[in-house]
Amino acid sequence: MRPPLRVPVWEEPAYFASFSDSVSIFNGRIIPAVTFYRRNLPHLQRDYKPHFITFVTKFRQELPDWARDITFGCCLHDHGIRYSLHVAVVMPDHVHLILTPLIDQDHRLIVSLIEIMRAIKGASARSINQRLRLHGAIWQEESFDHVLCSSENLDAKIDYILQNPVRAGLVQDWQMYPWVWRRPAANPYAPPENCLA
Repeated sequence: MRPPLRVPVWEEPAYFASFSDSVSIFNGRIIPAVTFYRRNLPHLQRDYKPHFITFVTKFRQELPDWARDITFGCCLHDHGIRYSLHVAVVMPDHVHLILTPLIDQDHRLIVSLIEIMRAIKGASARSINQRLRLHGAIWQEESFDHVLCSSENLDAKIDYILQNPVRAGLVQDWQMYPWVWRRPAANPYAPPENCLA
């Protein structure tokens, strides 16, 4: 009888550090414009920039429709409060988002990606587990995030996310996929909001 196969697992200790290549001053407080944190994957957060984020289910298990509904609702929940959401799609085993973190008015700081992801993944996992009457991880611990630089075309990245269900063969047109959301395009001819008639 052969001994069980043991796979080595490499883990790096989690740490958090912040540094600054520039700073923002908000109500007299100095805020670093770039925050760096690391668990197993490096994460870079840049203030006032859109972030492309992907997170995946544990063991790439497929979510049933009702679990995708829950996850989709959790992605949209803090739009306009903790982050400005550009696009979201919940696929059977992963989620894509593009969002820009907003300022937490209570703490007068930019909301961190750590807090945003903890809220989305935590609330959705809790609700899914309650419905299943189970405990345990729904999502992989890590998520992939990428700061979209000014040279990258935000519209092209949004289109990439919107076409994900089409590329996966789930629908013919992304607008037919029930778990996709895109911020409505701004009307360039609309008068400014603060304009008095």
